[in-house]
Amino acid sequence: MLRITRKFSVNTLKSSSLCSEHMCFRSTKMGAISVVQQNCCLRSYSSKPGDVKSLHSIINPHISRIRNIGIMAHIDAGKTTTTERMLYCSGYIRTLGDVDDGDTVTDFMVQERERGITIQSAAVTFDWKDYRINLIDTPGHVDFTVEVERCLRVLDGAVAVFDASAGVEAQTLTVWRQADKHQIPRICFLNKMDKSRASFTYAVESIKQKLKTKPLLLQLPIGEAKTFRGLVDVVTKEQIIWKPTSDLDDGKNFEQKLLLEADDPNLFQEVQDARNTLIEQVADLDDEFAELVLGEYSENLDLIPADKLQSAVRRVTLAQKAVPVLCGSALKNKGVQPLLDAVTMYLPAPNERSYEFLQWYKDDLCALAFKVLHDKCRGPLVFIRVYSGSLKPQSAVYNINKSCTERMSRLLLPFADQQIEIPSLMPGNIALTVGLKQSATGDTIVLSKASAVAAARRARRDAGGEKRSSSNIESLLLAGVEIPDPVFFCTIEPPSMARQQDLDNALSCLQREDPSLKVKLDPDTGQTVLCGMGELHIEIIHDRIKREYGIETYLGPLQIAYRETILNAAQATDVLDKTVGDKRHFVTAELEVRPRSGERATTKPAIEYAVGVIEELPKEVQGAVENGITNSCIQGPLLGFPVQDIDVTVQSLTLHPDTSHTMLSACVSRCMQKALKKAGIQILEPLMNLEITVSEDHLSAALADLAQRRGNVQEIQSRQDNRVVVATVPLAEMMGYSTVLRSLTSGSATFTLELASYQALNSQEQSALLQRRMGLV
Repeated sequence: MLRITRKFSVNTLKSSSLCSEHMCFRSTKMGAISVVQQNCCLRSYSSKPGDVKSLHSIINPHISRIRNIGIMAHIDAGKTTTTERMLYCSGYIRTLGDVDDGDTVTDFMVQERERGITIQSAAVTFDWKDYRINLIDTPGHVDFTVEVERCLRVLDGAVAVFDASAGVEAQTLTVWRQADKHQIPRICFLNKMDKSRASFTYAVESIKQKLKTKPLLLQLPIGEAKTFRGLVDVVTKEQIIWKPTSDLDDGKNFEQKLLLEADDPNLFQEVQDARNTLIEQVADLDDEFAELVLGEYSENLDLIPADKLQSAVRRVTLAQKAVPVLCGSALKNKGVQPLLDAVTMYLPAPNERSYEFLQWYKDDLCALAFKVLHDKCRGPLVFIRVYSGSLKPQSAVYNINKSCTERMSRLLLPFADQQIEIPSLMPGNIALTVGLKQSATGDTIVLSKASAVAAARRARRDAGGEKRSSSNIESLLLAGVEIPDPVFFCTIEPPSMARQQDLDNALSCLQREDPSLKVKLDPDTGQTVLCGMGELHIEIIHDRIKREYGIETYLGPLQIAYRETILNAAQATDVLDKTVGDKRHFVTAELEVRPRSGERATTKPAIEYAVGVIEELPKEVQGAVENGITNSCIQGPLLGFPVQDIDVTVQSLTLHPDTSHTMLSACVSRCMQKALKKAGIQILEPLMNLEITVSEDHLSAALADLAQRRGNVQEIQSRQDNRVVVATVPLAEMMGYSTVLRSLTSGSATFTLELASYQALNSQEQSALLQRRMGLV
C-alpha cells in the first residue's frame, strides 16, 4: 500500500502561502490505481488521469445550473462511498478513499473513521459539466436522524441510495418521510448491484410497495451480483459497459454504444419493453407528454426523441409524482457518472422550488442557518443557505430568532473539513460563515431589522390585511427544524470540580452543534444530566468531550426517559399570601386538569380559561399564569418526568394589585402540582419500532429472546434469503441488546430501533419502577 497525500491543486499564479493559509491537507491511504489509456472506443466522463481540480476553480454559474442535493439512505447502503466516487469522477480528489480504511473525504471525524459510519453531515461543493453541485452526505443511523432533518430543510433535491440486496430498510422509510415532509424531489440509486443476492427486480418492487411511490426505470442492469458489468440507458437505448483491467480500476473508462438487437436479443427486447412502459407511465402523469404520444408519435413510440422523454421525466420528478430509478455499484466505480448526469438533468435548481416567503423579501437577503461547527481557531462556523439576496464578508446581518445584529467576518466554501475563502455568496448556494456568535440551527438571517419589518408588513398585506400577532407573522417568515425529544439520559461528571466550568463550556458548544443533545441540571442532586437519542449518540458525545476538549468525564448508568400523564379529571385550589417589604403578594388560584385523548402526544398542556376569567386578565398576568402551568408540567409529581397529554382550565383567579408575576407563577405551579396528584399519575414508557434482519437458522432464537423482552411481533417478512422481524418493544428492555443479538446469531443479524410512541406501564411494572427509583430494589 502506498501513502499518498490527498491534494487539491491551487493555481500556479497563487503563492504557496495562499494554500497554507486557507486549506489544510491530510495524508490518506489508498492502493495504487492503474490507469487505462484512452482509445477510440473508450470514453472518459471526467478529467484526465492525474489532473486534480482546484477548489478555487469551482464555477459560479447562473442559479438555474446549481443543484443543492443530499445523499440519504439506511445505514451501510453506500452513501459515503457514492459521495467519494462523485468527487473522484468530477476531478476534485486524486485518490479513491474507502470507508473501511477510514480515509474518505466526508467521514473526517475520528469517531466516524473508527466505526466506519457517518455521524454528522458533511458538505462538499464541486462542479460537473458546467453545473455546480452543493452536496451534503447525511448519516444513516437512527440516533442522528436530526442531522438528516436539518439538511433536508435547506436542500432542493435528494438521492436516495438503496442496497440492491435489501431494498427498502427501516431507516430508508424514516428519511423518505422526512423528504416527503419538506416536499423534496428525489431520484433512487440502487447501489451494490455487484453484491451477492443483489436483485434489481426485488429492490424496485420494495420501493413500489413500501414507499408507495411510482418508480420510473431509467436504467436496466447488465447482469446482477458477480455478473454485473454495466447498464443500459432505457431512454437512449445506449449500453454502458465497464471493463476493469484490475480490482483497483477507477471506473473512469468504459465503453458506451447503442444497443443493437444483434448484440443481445433478449436484453434488447427487455429494454424495448422497459422503454414502452416508461413512456406509458410518464404519459399518464404528464399531460404535455401525453399529447405528444397520442398525436405526433402515436404510430411508433420508438420515434419519440430522447430529449422529449427526458424533459417529461424531469417535469414528473419535480412534481413529485414519480421517482427515477438508476443502478450501479459505487464501490466498484460503476454507474456513478450516469448518476451525476441524472442529478443535473432531473433534480431541481433553486429557482425551480417555490418558497412563499421569497415574495416578501424581494431581492433582500434571506438565509437560513442550518448547522453549526466549532473550530478551535476561528470559533463557531455557521452553515447557511441563501434563498435571496447575496452575502459578502465583513457585512452586518440581522438574526430574526435572536433579535440581534451580528457581523460576519469571512465566507468559506466547504469541502468536508477543509475550506477556502470566497468573496461573495449568491442566491441558491450553501456556504460557511465565520463571526456569527449567536446564530444556531433554524435561525433566519436577513439583511437588517428594517428588512425583517418590511417583509412582515408585506406578509400582513398579502394575508388580506388581517391583524396578526407578531408570533403569527414570525411563523409565516421562519421555518426552523423540528427536534425530536431524547429517549435516553445519564449523569455526567468531570474528574474534579475544578474542571466543571470546562465541562459546561464543552457541553454548551456541543449543544449548539447538535440540537438533539439536551443538557440539564438535576435539582435534587445538582448533577449534570446528559439527554440523547440513543446509546451510540451519548457514547459519541462522551468520546468527543474526551478527545476534543481533553476532559476525562464519568458517565452514570444509562436511564430511560419516561413520561407521566393523568388518569382522571381533578380540581385543586391554592392560596398564596406573603408580604415582602411593604408589598403584599396575594393569589388565589383554582385549576382543573383533564386527560387529553389525541393521536399525537405532546408535553405542552392545552390551557383554557373559564367564562369571565380571560376578560379580566391583562396579557402580562396571562403569560405568568401559563408560565406557571407549563413549568409544573416539565417535572411530574411522581418521578419528575415531563407530563404529557393534559388539558388545563383556569376556573378562577384572584390577585392583589401589588402581586408580582413571579409570585403568581409560583402559586399557579403549586396549584397545578396539587391537581396532578389528585388526578392520579400514570407512568408512560417509550415504545420502539424494532426491525431485525436475521437468517432463517437463527430466527427462532431471536424470536424467543424478543418474547422475554415484552416484544410484540407484528409481522415477519422475507428479504431474499433472510427474514425481517418487525416488532414493537419497550426501550427499557433493549439495553445492551446489540451484544445479546450478536451472540445469539453468531454476529450475522442486524437491527434498527426507532421511537414509535409512549405507552402506559401496567401496575406491576410501574410499582417495580417506583421501587427501583427509590432505591428499594
